[in-house]
Amino acid sequence: MLEEYDIDNLNPRPNPYAKELKKQVTIKIAPFIIDYFKEESAETGIPYQTLINLYLADCAKNKKKIDLNWK
Repeated sequence: MLEEYDIDNLNPRPNPYAKELKKQVTIKIAPFIIDYFKEESAETGIPYQTLINLYLADCAKNKKKIDLNWK
């Protein structure tokens, strides 16, 4: 290992995953929804926050529309 590195000559590359970085937000979600995803998490071994993100990503990708017809 070198004692010193010449940072200017390292030729850094852009992070190919930079466009995929997640943004932290605060959102209010009903407890039963959190419980549902935590149960799914226990079954799948995937963290519940990741499951929520995957579900929302699927909704956005497929341009799913919510039915807001209140009866």
